[in-house]
Amino acid sequence: MKQDNRVTVAITGASGAPYALRLIQCLLDQDQQVFLLISSAARVVLATEHGMQLPAAPDKAAEQLRKYFSASDDKLQVFGKEEWFSPVASGSSAPGKMVVCPCSTSTLSAIACGSSNTLIERAADVVMKERGQLILVPRESPLSTIHLQNMLQLSQQGVTIMPAAPGFYHKPESIDDLIDFMVARVLDHLGLEQKLVARWGYSKES
Repeated sequence: MKQDNRVTVAITGASGAPYALRLIQCLLDQDQQVFLLISSAARVVLATEHGMQLPAAPDKAAEQLRKYFSASDDKLQVFGKEEWFSPVASGSSAPGKMVVCPCSTSTLSAIACGSSNTLIERAADVVMKERGQLILVPRESPLSTIHLQNMLQLSQQGVTIMPAAPGFYHKPESIDDLIDFMVARVLDHLGLEQKLVARWGYSKES
């Protein structure tokens, strides 16, 4: 079987836009094809946290992001929230891996109950039903009982819950170091090489 070098990345309205941008850059640097989904709330967060003003139209957003990442048209594709004929909407053509980063608790809830009202929710549902790999990176504190119950339910179905909670044992010297910590963990779980952060007991080059 041909190796699937495609990853769906969804950005939702939780705080943590820099995690998403760094993850996308790392995926592209490893020659992965990124199918990108961006919620309306995520565009607000991107503008607030990163100063990035993305247009609502997917084709315009794709054009801007390809310039930002220096990516080709085939390597970075952006789909709107109701593009039901996009590859990510069907189990017959969707990538087997998906990361929601950051993942809002609203999106977490929708995925947990299988609502599929937006393309992000549908794409996550497809990955789960096809027994693919779904990684959620929630960023919320404190967590309510409802949040924890949703996480438990998804974890029991094989979803990886990876809260945006960077460690400090690598002695971070900047915000970028903290961002890299989380992105490195996501890349590890995707089975991709990373030299952003040294693994415990090893040097960064190991």
